Amino acid sequence: MITKRKFLIRGGLFIAVAGGGIAYKTLVPKTYAAQTTYTVDGVAIGGTDPVAYFTKAKPVAGFDTYAADWHGAVWHFATAENRDTFAAAPEKYAPQYGGFCAWAVAARKKLYSTQPQNWTIENGKLYLNYNDNIQAKWEQNKQGFIADGDRFWPGLSQT
Repeated sequence: MITKRKFLIRGGLFIAVAGGGIAYKTLVPKTYAAQTTYTVDGVAIGGTDPVAYFTKAKPVAGFDTYAADWHGAVWHFATAENRDTFAAAPEKYAPQYGGFCAWAVAARKKLYSTQPQNWTIENGKLYLNYNDNIQAKWEQNKQGFIADGDRFWPGLSQT
């Protein structure tokens, strides 16, 4: 007989009771097959302007008014200037690992989504991460994760 606990764990859902409340956490990440750029409804990195990470040092929402196509995705920008800057050198501004979670590529060999506020520029390259907890793990060993991510990404981007 499968108990409710076993059913929930097998289904990828973990329930923890802490401080009288119930917290739900998905253990099975969303994966993306045959996609080399993380998109939300076809828009790269959820519509966040990749150039703004470098020029404003923060995530800035882009607009479809200032859009460009690159690597099979539509990229949004906050300004026409940012769009043109990206178009002149997309590899310089596009996030590493297709905008998927850099930690997940390196540590799990998986493609996870990202949040705009979880980012790092390291050695002139943009890396995005899944959430605050993953960002904290990433920060503990960025160089090691980058080395592993660079090694694993070619195989993951072909899946």
